[in-house]
Amino acid sequence: MPDQPNPAQPPLFTWEFAADPYPAYAWLREHSPVHRTTLPSGVDAWLVTRYADARQALADGRLSKNPAHHSEQAHRTGRVGIPGERSADLMTHLLNIDPPDHTRLRRLVSKAFTPRRVAEFEPRVQQLTDRLIDSFAGRGSADLIHEFAFPLPIYAICDLLGVPPQDQDDFRDWAGMMIRHGGGPRGGVARAVKRMRSYLLELIHRKRADLGDDLISGLIRASDHGEHLTENEAAAMAFILLFAGFETTVNLIGNGLYALLRHPGQRALLQDSVAAGETGLLATAVEELLRYDGPVELATWRFATHPLTIGGVDIPVGDPVLVVLAAADRDPARFADENTLDIARKDNPHLGFGHGIHYCIGAPLARLEGQAALATLLTRLPDLRLAAEPEELRWRGGLIMRGLRELPVEFTPAKAL
Repeated sequence: MPDQPNPAQPPLFTWEFAADPYPAYAWLREHSPVHRTTLPSGVDAWLVTRYADARQALADGRLSKNPAHHSEQAHRTGRVGIPGERSADLMTHLLNIDPPDHTRLRRLVSKAFTPRRVAEFEPRVQQLTDRLIDSFAGRGSADLIHEFAFPLPIYAICDLLGVPPQDQDDFRDWAGMMIRHGGGPRGGVARAVKRMRSYLLELIHRKRADLGDDLISGLIRASDHGEHLTENEAAAMAFILLFAGFETTVNLIGNGLYALLRHPGQRALLQDSVAAGETGLLATAVEELLRYDGPVELATWRFATHPLTIGGVDIPVGDPVLVVLAAADRDPARFADENTLDIARKDNPHLGFGHGIHYCIGAPLARLEGQAALATLLTRLPDLRLAAEPEELRWRGGLIMRGLRELPVEFTPAKAL
């Protein structure tokens, strides 16, 4: 029998793809696991889609995070990296640098971003969660993106950074601008990022005269063998902690709730477990939601500094490499029943928070917020249900993040706490 031709490659980066990218990623894993493509920005890049290749690439020191290693000059025009960060002079953060600078800055930041600090923050996260649910619980309907998943991490990270309450709505506006336009026109994003930088520099000045117990004060105090964060490094680090600490959690909560609402058996298991006061299933559920439909679709940019081979494909020096976490985390070579949501899954080394030296420093906070959000919503609004058909929902089609634009729900009205 003659060989059967491969089926046609599904289109990438369309609105239909954004709604459900997993069939296209399955095709790439099987037929072109290290795939060169032209991104919507016009930049040519390699997509790495298999789990084993993804882990290799995420930990490979020959793949630099510094956009200056891009063989083209796209990094100068802002076509790679976070929109607006170059024009706002906020490039010196953990997502854009390599050792030894990365080692130094991560060690400094880790001193201020400790597990103890996150654990002590748990009551505040619960307080914010309950306050937000109170704002719509009596109404019987809500948009869980705009009214819950979006403000929760914004207010939480502002509190953690030490942004005064009277200034936090400004951050919410700036963050909203970045989410709304992160995958499209960048003018508004650049203005929001510049305003955020100006505010952070002013806040750092104020805190130098009156240090507190917040994260920015911790960054100011942090030192490593006599080295201190420069003012610009501190502003860039505060910016990236805010940027990386809010949209990822918005999508973790939004995508996770959507998945549970579409899998009533799994939702009932989790609801019963939470009602019984158990925490084990809640923890594994968050990990499975990160694997099944995680907030970060592609890991942030990497650039080949030496010739290297990934999955049998030679990558030239200077080429951008994007590790597709969403594809790797549904690789049947690593995960049994890869397309099945199993909140009790035990063998789950997903890549939702990355791998290697760039593993997400804010992972404990994201887990805390995700668990608090899911447990509290399922407890306080037990008959929560979708108020729209899945095909009616819209997804933000940015390159790195993937999340719902809205999540309309209905429920029996409940009293505020």
